Amino acid sequence: MTEGVQDRQSESLALIVGLGNPGKEHALHRHNVGFMVVDALAQAHGLRFTRNRGANAWVAQGQIQNRAVLLAKPRTFMNLSGRAVHRLRQSHQVSPEQILVVCDDLDLPLGRLRMRPAGGSGGHKGMQSIIDSLGTQSFPRLRVGIDRPSGSMDPADYVLQPFDAAQRPLLLEAIQWAVAAIECWLAEGIVAAMDRFNRAMGHPSPGEET
Repeated sequence: MTEGVQDRQSESLALIVGLGNPGKEHALHRHNVGFMVVDALAQAHGLRFTRNRGANAWVAQGQIQNRAVLLAKPRTFMNLSGRAVHRLRQSHQVSPEQILVVCDDLDLPLGRLRMRPAGGSGGHKGMQSIIDSLGTQSFPRLRVGIDRPSGSMDPADYVLQPFDAAQRPLLLEAIQWAVAAIECWLAEGIVAAMDRFNRAMGHPSPGEET
């Protein structure tokens, strides 16, 4: 990447979208991990959410890692998340590569992250809504593992339940790990964030000393 391209990227607005369902009854559900992560990111940097009625989202704007950022939590409910993201992209003229979507992932164990520069929905309806609304899969995403249900529980029911008491300490660690991954993405880009955070918490990345 040339110095000029790096300069333009550092000056551009980053839109960081957490996925979840609005309402107190959903606040602690596994499906709301995306909301939890952007809430923790906002708190860590002293940013406050206000309602953006035009986009039907809660938004918080400020600076993180010397980057202008817009944090967003759609109020559309999960399956229509793309409507809010599309409106925010248009109103703030954000390029897809500067839109980071944070969501839950049943196929990752709790405590694991997976950041990617692009890709499909993986069966996640909120992610699919964003792909459909933006007309592209080429935007970064950060998936936060929530485990799969044990036994015969329907995954659709599982994601709409709170984390078990035994899971909560690891959940809190995973949220902070995700915040650090986003900060790394903002400061150093997608490759550095993938290298450092697409692994188990507490394990060194390749090349780090043990």
